[in-house]
Formats: sequence, structure tokens, C-alpha cells
Amino acid sequence: MISAFTGTQIRAAEQPLLDAGEGAVLMQRAAYGLANAVVRELRSEGRRLYGSSVTVLAGKGNNGGDGLYAAAMLARRGTRTTAVLTAGSAHPDALAAFRAAGGRVHVLDEDNAEELAVLIAGDDVVIDAILGTGARGGLGGSAAELIAALEELRPDLVVACDTPSGVDADTGEVHWPVLTARLTVAFGGVKAGLMADPGEGCAGRVILVPIGIEEYLPAPAMRRFSAVDLAAVVPDPGRRAQKYTRGVLGVVAGSERYTGAAALCVEAASAAGTGMVRYLGPEVVARQVLVRTPEAIWEPAEPGRVQAWLLGPGLDGAEQLDRARDVLAAAAGAGQPAVVDAGALELLPERCPPNWILTPHAGELAALLGRGEVRVTREDVESRTVHFARLAAEHTGAVVLLKGATTVLASPSGAVFSQSDGCPWMSTAGSGDVLGGIVGALAAAYAESGLDDDGPFAALGIAPDERWAAVAAVGASIHGMAGSAASAGGPLTASGIARAVPDVFRFLGEHRAG
Repeated sequence: MISAFTGTQIRAAEQPLLDAGEGAVLMQRAAYGLANAVVRELRSEGRRLYGSSVTVLAGKGNNGGDGLYAAAMLARRGTRTTAVLTAGSAHPDALAAFRAAGGRVHVLDEDNAEELAVLIAGDDVVIDAILGTGARGGLGGSAAELIAALEELRPDLVVACDTPSGVDADTGEVHWPVLTARLTVAFGGVKAGLMADPGEGCAGRVILVPIGIEEYLPAPAMRRFSAVDLAAVVPDPGRRAQKYTRGVLGVVAGSERYTGAAALCVEAASAAGTGMVRYLGPEVVARQVLVRTPEAIWEPAEPGRVQAWLLGPGLDGAEQLDRARDVLAAAAGAGQPAVVDAGALELLPERCPPNWILTPHAGELAALLGRGEVRVTREDVESRTVHFARLAAEHTGAVVLLKGATTVLASPSGAVFSQSDGCPWMSTAGSGDVLGGIVGALAAAYAESGLDDDGPFAALGIAPDERWAAVAAVGASIHGMAGSAASAGGPLTASGIARAVPDVFRFLGEHRAG
């Protein structure tokens, strides 16, 4: 499992070593890891290290010191190195080491930003070491002008030192301009802002370099499941399993206008391993559902046994809204988990049970918060995804799955998960309906077992009040993996995502077997 930490947590972990006079040692370890990451990246592209051109954009703090020491190490291995001091000065010892290694130095001022940008953009590697985890806000003055110009010129390989300058290490909020990195080298612990949008979109691939503070780090601020973690927790039916032990999902979705939403939900839930799906809705919709998924059962009146619910996708019309409202009330009374999406989000009670999972996109989350008199726009939510997902979980009492390129999952307990397994082609009609079906199937599977203290989530160290958020994170990851597999780099449909779900389970089963 990938654990992510805030900048405050990282600095607190460094403090015992810094008090012992080992700050210079930490910096050297970070620089060594950064330099080696640059070497590996160049070699992975079949490029020579000797004679390559490297420019480090160095701020005046420790982040700039890390970058300068790394550039000095690269210079001693044969690269042509240049430093641009973005604040007029830099870490004195690191700058002395850089000069001693033969590096050239330019000082950024108000007159040369554009000229330097043109020179730097043609280099083989640009290391962004301007702002570190302690920085608040973005770049200003000549540094902002330089970065804006470089972003427009698109250098071939940008490597960010700990975090891209201008990305909030705690929240992922972006203070433009930011130079988009292909690779970010994090020291000691991955920063939470690198695992949440919009910051993750600026960070590229993230690798972690241990520097010796890891034992001092507290509980992470955010977590992300790996394929190995997913393999350990996805439902694995035993030899004597039957449909009720695998979970029965009730679905209230679709309408005469949006028949496809119901069909996709039910198909995805069946593909994700639920024991049975019971569909509640109009006959005209049920016909379409059963054509796609003949294994499903249409319930025109009262449903039979159900262990979890999915409500909302494609919901329209008084009859379906009334049906969803009644089911929500019954589920709350019976203590049943529910996945609530789209049209059903408007039907939520003032306070939801903690085993309900809400699946809004940014616009729906803004509307949901507006019910509680928190006035935000879709753009606000997209710029501070972690903050607003947490706020919505706190206000509603439910798990909040905020959909996006990076899916953020917030528990009312304060725990946050983040998954980013999909691809841009998944931004297509019906993709969210498939997600609802997958998460609903998992909710049904875990409704009566799997979340206990002897279950798979407990084995990963996930606390009881975090486990429904973890279930939602598993569903988001399976959805993303299925979409990436269905796309294979090209366009796809929501139906294609649903069809790829069993392949994801098979892939994870192979990890478990291994």
C-alpha cells in the first residue's frame, strides 16, 4: 500500500535527526536518490549520461540544496550542468559543491526570464527544485515568469524535486504557474498532494527515495491500494459459496428516458462477482436490463432478500424517485449499506449511515455541499478535491467517493484513500453507471463478512471506521483497471468497461496465487 504524508508530518519526522546535526546527511541522501533517478530515466530511453545537459532550477531553501547537490553528482559523472538561482541566492554549501564540480550558474532577474527559458528548454533534463514541502502559495515575480515560459516551451524531461513547485504538498491544490513534471522524486515519504488532483496531474510518475526518517513518520494522511493489496482484499468465494454468501444487490436505477443507465449498472454488478442482482424499476426498463443480463431478477413490487443497495443512476420520474426514497429509508432502518449516485443524491437524509457510499462528480458534490449551506462551485471542488471530499463526508456522515481522473475517497472518520488506475478515454457516457455497479457488488459482498477484525482489510491495518471507504477505493480501482484494459490506448464505451471487469478479477487472482 502506498502511504502519503503531509509536509508537516515529513518535517516533524525530520526533526529528531536535524536536532542531532544530521540535516546535511539527509540532504545528501535525497540528492543521491534524485541524481540516480535522473540517470535511470535517461538510460531507460537509451540516452547517454556523459555529455547530457542538465539544468537545475534552484530556490534558496533546502529543496534548492537537494537539487544543487544532485546536479553536482551528475556533473562528476560527465553531464554538462547549469544552475539557475531563482531567488538570487541558494543553499551555500550545496552551491559551493555545485561550483566545485564545474557547474555554471545563472542568476534569474526581472530582465532575463524569457532568455533563460529558451536556453533551458533545449536541455536534456530540467530539475525543478524551487519550492519544497514547507512552501505555501505559488511562485511569484521572475520565477513565475520563467516557469510559465518553460511550461509553454515543454522541455523534454522535467524531474521535480520532492514536489513540483507550486503544488501544495498537503492537498494537491495547484498555484499556477507550475512546470509539469514527467517524474517526481519524493524524499522520505510520498506527499499527499502528489496523490490528489489537480496536483497529481502535474507530478507525472512518482518514485520514493528513503532518506532515514521513515521510522519517525506517523499514520499517513492518505493511502492508495496497489495491485497486491487489491488481490488480498477482493472477494474470493470459497468452495461452498452460494449466491447469498456472495452478496445480493438491489438496484433502483434508470427510467424510461435513461434505460441504459440501469442496464449498465446491473451488467457491471453481475460482472463484479455479486451473487444476484435484483432490479426495481419500470417494466420497459427491466426488459432492457434482462436482455443485457438475463441472470438478473426483475422485482416489480417488493424485493426479496437484499444485502446492499445501489440507487440513483439514470433516475427520473416520480415513480422511480419515490421508489428510491422508500428504499433509502428502509436501508437506513435495516442498517444496510447503500451506494448512492446521481439522482438519488438529492434524496439523502440530513445524516447518512457510515456504511453508505456517495459517488458524486465535482458538480454533484458542490450541489450536495450547497444543501448544507457550503457555497462552492464545481471549479472550487476540482481545485481542492481532498478538502471538499473530506468536508462532504463530515457533513453527510457517509463515505464520499469523488469521481475524477484521480478518485478521492473520504471517510466520515477523516481517513482518505486515493486511486488513479484509469485513463482519459473513460470520460464517456455511462462510465459512472458501471462504477456504481462495481462498488454496489462489493458492498453486497462485504455486507455480512469481510469487514470484521479477522477480515482482509484488518490484515492490511485498516481501522474499522475506515473500511467502508476502503471498499469504495477497491471498487474505484477495479473500475479504473477495467477501463484501462478495455481502452488499450484507444476509445472505449461504458459497456466495454463492464465487459473487462472479470479480466481484472482474474488478473488480481493471479497476484493472489503468486
